[in-house]
Amino acid sequence: MAMEAILTRGTGQWMEPADGQRWWFDSGSLALDFAYTGGLDSEAGEDATVRDAAALNDWLVERFPEVAPTAGEREFRDAGGLRAAIGRLARQASVGDPLSPDDVDVVNLFAATPDIPPVLAGGGRQAGRTNARPHQALGSIARDAVRLFGPDVDGRIRECSADDCRLVYLDTSRSGTRRWCSMQRCGNRAKVRAHRARAARARQ
Repeated sequence: MAMEAILTRGTGQWMEPADGQRWWFDSGSLALDFAYTGGLDSEAGEDATVRDAAALNDWLVERFPEVAPTAGEREFRDAGGLRAAIGRLARQASVGDPLSPDDVDVVNLFAATPDIPPVLAGGGRQAGRTNARPHQALGSIARDAVRLFGPDVDGRIRECSADDCRLVYLDTSRSGTRRWCSMQRCGNRAKVRAHRARAARARQ
């Protein structure tokens, strides 16, 4: 599987759920990271980390330093539509359901717009714009989503194996055996439970 096609930029971000236990979640995909800024797994998006245009600017500039922080309400609404579509597609893909044609259309629409072109450092001239626009970043995110939900990644979009966790991630491991959203979170909890269970059996 051509995983290098997905990992064109760094992935992962801090998650700050309502219980206050901040932790690092690497979804394995820029598009999935973006979906989680809208609180993909929460009712009415109460876990959203990008709630307005200013927060959208901050997130985009962090991921795309070449983007000018000029997103306004229109860009924020457009970003909300894209990330919601990606989130629904991710949930469908994680359980093997057919992808929603309407959401596929949304991703394809954004993917057809200009994205942020690659640049080779070291030249003596500046070609094109010095700063990319927020919509170009959305185009790049949508193109990552096209790869994410394409045939090369079939079966690698999964839900965390913990019974009390619904986080979805792209398994980019070479062996394809990732089980947890995070070893430090759900993976560690599973180890603790297994250890306690073994200890309880030993005492019987």
